[in-house]
Amino acid sequence: MTRYPKRLIEVDLPIRRISIHARREKSIRHGHISTLHIWWARRPLAACRAVICAALWPDPVDVSEQDVEAARKDGRALEPNVCPPAFRAKAKQEMLAWTSFERQMLLSEENRVRFDAARKKPVRFDDALELRGALLDFIADFANWDNSTVPEYLATARSLTQAAHEALGGQAGTRPLVVDPFAGGGSIPLEALRVGADTFASDLNPVAVLLNKVVLEYIPKYGQRLAVEVRKWGEWIKSEAEKELAEFYPKDVDGATPIAYLWARTIQCEGPGCGAEVPLIRSLWLSKRKANLHALKLVPDRSKKRVEVKIVPKPVAGTVGNGTVAKGSATCPCCGYTTPATAIRKQLKALHGGSETARLLCVVTTRQGESGRYFRLPNEQDVATVRKAEARLAKLVKAHRERLSLVPDERVNPLPHSVNRLPIYGMSEWGHAFMPRQALTLATFTQLVKKCRAKLNLNQDQDISEAIQSVLALAVSRLADICNALCPWSSGAQQVVHLFGRQAIPMTWDFAETSPVSGASGDFSTTIGNMLRLLERETHLQSPGHAEMASATQHPLPDNAAQSFVTDPPYYDSISYADLSDFFYVWLRRSLQDALPDLFGFEETPKAKEIIVEPTSVTGVGVKDQKFYLDNMGRAMTEARRVLQPSGIGIIVFAHKSTAGWEAQLQGMMQAGLIVTASWPIDTEREDKVSGIGQARLGSSIHLVCRPRENPDGSLRADGIGDWRDVLQELPRRIHEWMPRLAEEGVVGADAIFACLGPALEIFSRHSHVEKASGEAVSLKEYLEHVWAAVAKEALAQVFKDADTTGFEPDARITAMWLWTLTGGARVEASNEKEDLEDDDADEQSGTSRKAKPKGFVLEFDAARKIAQGLGATLEDLSTVVEVKGDTARLLPVSERATMLFGKDAGQTPTMSKKKKDKQLKLGLFDELIDETKGEIAWKEKAETKLGETTLDRIHQSMILFAAGRGEAMKRFLVDDGAGQDQRFWRLAQALSALYPSSSDEKRWVDGVLARKKGLGL
Repeated sequence: MTRYPKRLIEVDLPIRRISIHARREKSIRHGHISTLHIWWARRPLAACRAVICAALWPDPVDVSEQDVEAARKDGRALEPNVCPPAFRAKAKQEMLAWTSFERQMLLSEENRVRFDAARKKPVRFDDALELRGALLDFIADFANWDNSTVPEYLATARSLTQAAHEALGGQAGTRPLVVDPFAGGGSIPLEALRVGADTFASDLNPVAVLLNKVVLEYIPKYGQRLAVEVRKWGEWIKSEAEKELAEFYPKDVDGATPIAYLWARTIQCEGPGCGAEVPLIRSLWLSKRKANLHALKLVPDRSKKRVEVKIVPKPVAGTVGNGTVAKGSATCPCCGYTTPATAIRKQLKALHGGSETARLLCVVTTRQGESGRYFRLPNEQDVATVRKAEARLAKLVKAHRERLSLVPDERVNPLPHSVNRLPIYGMSEWGHAFMPRQALTLATFTQLVKKCRAKLNLNQDQDISEAIQSVLALAVSRLADICNALCPWSSGAQQVVHLFGRQAIPMTWDFAETSPVSGASGDFSTTIGNMLRLLERETHLQSPGHAEMASATQHPLPDNAAQSFVTDPPYYDSISYADLSDFFYVWLRRSLQDALPDLFGFEETPKAKEIIVEPTSVTGVGVKDQKFYLDNMGRAMTEARRVLQPSGIGIIVFAHKSTAGWEAQLQGMMQAGLIVTASWPIDTEREDKVSGIGQARLGSSIHLVCRPRENPDGSLRADGIGDWRDVLQELPRRIHEWMPRLAEEGVVGADAIFACLGPALEIFSRHSHVEKASGEAVSLKEYLEHVWAAVAKEALAQVFKDADTTGFEPDARITAMWLWTLTGGARVEASNEKEDLEDDDADEQSGTSRKAKPKGFVLEFDAARKIAQGLGATLEDLSTVVEVKGDTARLLPVSERATMLFGKDAGQTPTMSKKKKDKQLKLGLFDELIDETKGEIAWKEKAETKLGETTLDRIHQSMILFAAGRGEAMKRFLVDDGAGQDQRFWRLAQALSALYPSSSDEKRWVDGVLARKKGLGL
């Protein structure tokens, strides 16, 4: 078997430092690729830049055949890695130059300390391990956003990329080709260009292809000239739009500028004899800022069957009432009748969503020379202006003679969809998602973009004309994200919130209409300004890449064309990219159909070949189930291997909490003939990311490194049958070696579990297939069951710090492992303001809305099953601590175990007066443990506290006693009854203290029990 030089990413990666930069980047906007246009689940540039460098550059450590043989005798796996001497020499030269003291100020503080030491002992990099460390240090520093355009970093990275390419057999004067068959938002191909590679980015979605064309083709080709032209023509469009739209967004008589109009959809109350018009309002707050508190007040007028509205400045705390709508149902302020969600949906469906019949509640203004927001009720001018806009739009639509309608009339998928709520409310065409004035505004901008093209073609060459028009069209498309009838108003930020705050198109009862020519956040000028920062920042890109619309299952490149593929495939059932991007596609189509007919000549984005799991039927395909995903992902991975050279390397990024998704992705890779050689978790989520506490979500993206299992001629290697016994013997050893490394890097919980798939699959995938002694082939699914078991056992050993875990009962082991699994994903609960911006119909009985978050610690059922199985238990035998419902499993909160632990009689104990109830007793169960007759919290004397059957039961009993303030009872329980005499009790309690989320009640309770240990002499 041919041995190829290992790449840096196959031996090491500074994942902690890269993760820091990746997390920080999530809050960066100025000049970031995300400001070009929205795309869902776009990869952080820091992570892409780091892994591409590490994938293209060889590891300078040269491992000889003798080293391999010695390692084999010691039972260690070590493969020869002959680093090309030419690269090692170039790397040494570059790192010596890089560590020269003139460049110190460009480096991180961490590396500067190392260079201070170098003054006393000059670094020569004669040692290969030292050179490897220097390259990894450079990669970690280069991952920093601030360094990504620094000329010294760029020059060094590109020099190393070129040296690696030529040393590995690339033709002089050419560059390595990096392919991304799922290019999406363009982070990966952009970073490949940045570090000195050629790139081929393809995607099935035309919106994604357009984004990649701008970044990979237009910016490198035209550089600063493109930025200058976009600024010039953007100002022309803004000026022309202001002329055409000024009468529809007039200033107030006193000179104030309206920046937002707050609307509410309305229904007719269905209460007996009522029939009042009810505005659907989530919250009455206009501003929650202390310096500018404002709220609405509803005044019912029963005689007119109408609800009047007043604005209350500086409302007293607690006096602001509730809105009219909650959980999808609306309560009439006039009669008190609650119209159910189904009836509301029926009424709005007849009105195509009710945007055109919505009621204007409030106008938000700013005043020149003054800070802050001002709120006023709508006046006659506001109403007249809206009617004027409706009349103008109707006139323009009637006079429009082009192939495409002025306002998008393309059909929205009529079937109930998990991410698109529009069809449920009768919004059958995309134009229904916009108020008439908004539709007029966007139509005006799209027509101006087309006029701009005509003017450009008179003075410019056609290529740059296409580039300028594309960027301007994206600006209008971005404007649509905040100029629609689905945008909420944020009372905390005091601004309109754009539609795509998450990967869905939700319904909003009350919404905010922005003024796109007011100069406020989100208007056209702001949008163009943000895009220009990107265009100007990336002018250093020297050679254009290539972006093309193509399916990953039918890649257009020939065999063995690429030195590397790096890609981020669709996440199973998480994101419906095509359905979401149709919202933008219909507007881009109206701007660019003539300029880019190959991309925008369709009525909608292609969906039949999109590789996702989708329960909604798709024309020509039907329901896309797991088999569809597996078959097509297998084809896509086979194509990726086909275009990759036999000596090439692949990186596949994946982040999903579904084990089914992981297994399907991995199965596709195995079927394609890819060998996994490493895996690296890089934390890509902000530390303040909103996610329900106790939810198992990956904070990291796992980067799977793979090689083609091919012969030098490119044919698939089908020999090499693995022995099942050898695989099972090596598996726990590899996991044991890998887990401590992950812990050192701060990778724990679900992130660590999935990060272990890399080394586990190295063992399995190096063989064409693995057989048992009977000759039966071992499936990947069967192997993964053993992987989960090995990971669970190793993780448990880490939790208990070399303690004998066999001494704990199954409920303790599963609880500890469960909490450890959640460690990487548990986050603080969303703030009230965040909750205000959730779907307004989230609790409807529609079958597709999001459900309320369950209390406790939740895992996907299959993941929970595998964890339990790995620990020698079953979920069915753990029903006292785990509840299974549907596709989720929940570790019961301690509070829900009280009745089971203390018995039914204890639940009948008298309760204390509510006036004396301690504030810390948040949960109703504690009322049952309180005796008000003694004026203090006291355990009912006649009730016997029986020791729980397991160590975990006894710890939970003591936690409940502590939470109820039962100090004396807890003392008797721990000392007299002997619960605290068992050292397993304290060892498990200590472990649980480290595992419970810091903000949880359980953490506070178990710490309270531990604090009593010394005082009780235990």
